[in-house]
Amino acid sequence: MSATPAEELLSLLQLERLEDNFFRGESRDIGTRFVFGGQVLGQALSAAQQTVDPSRSAHSLHAYFLRAGDIDQPILYHVERTRDGGSFSVRRVTAIQHGQPIFNFSASFQVEETGVEHQLPMPAVPKPEDVEPTPALPAEELAKLPVKLQRWFGRSGPFEFRPIYPRDELNPPKRPPFQQVWFRLSERVPDSPVLHRALLAYASDFHLIGTTMFPHGISFLQRHVQVASLDHAMWFHRPFRADEWLLYSCDSPTAQGGRGLARGMIYSEDGRLIASTAQEGLIRLRAE
Repeated sequence: MSATPAEELLSLLQLERLEDNFFRGESRDIGTRFVFGGQVLGQALSAAQQTVDPSRSAHSLHAYFLRAGDIDQPILYHVERTRDGGSFSVRRVTAIQHGQPIFNFSASFQVEETGVEHQLPMPAVPKPEDVEPTPALPAEELAKLPVKLQRWFGRSGPFEFRPIYPRDELNPPKRPPFQQVWFRLSERVPDSPVLHRALLAYASDFHLIGTTMFPHGISFLQRHVQVASLDHAMWFHRPFRADEWLLYSCDSPTAQGGRGLARGMIYSEDGRLIASTAQEGLIRLRAE
């Protein structure tokens, strides 16, 4: 019996421990040309967490994508135990393939504390049950795409996405740089907060850079558009479950110099702000 997409993702996040500070992760071909950035984020966070006292939870991470990852080769993760203080621990992780770093990552972990609290309210949007799932591409449109992208659009991924205002990525209109998307893991998984943070890190790489292209009427599906993530930052605020509906509210304040900046806020269905993200990406327009 073959594994479900959610089971495959959980397997990806369960790294093989080679030594105290070295881990190995496999990759999964989901239809992207190179290793999906969210996979490396989730695996790096999993590696770092395994070297931290279980009483300390990740509250922030900052990462740079240095080189494209090879889907056909495993990834080695080296964790540097930078600091263990009274309340905080810091870890640096380097992901390596073919003897070269492809990704640098730093994460901070904190003992649970109480203190002052406030948050921005969740945008007023329809409930997830009132939003239609993203329809499948028509077969004739799917056939026009490169084989890799056919696999991307023709497969069922581990996460279900329901955009509030869907956009035709094959014929994208010009729109303001904002979007809201409901999403959740497609299956119920164990209660481990560590696991749910790694799953959210994986999912957080969807939709951000796409938002930067809205005002220009372009998308990553167009052959003359080159898009790549350059860096990624994430902050975890409150407890959550990745297998329950979450709202990803994204905006892009600027694009310039071949780069676009996107920000995201992730809310639980009851309106709690559970995480924030930021990402800058490469956006190049090439000759047709």
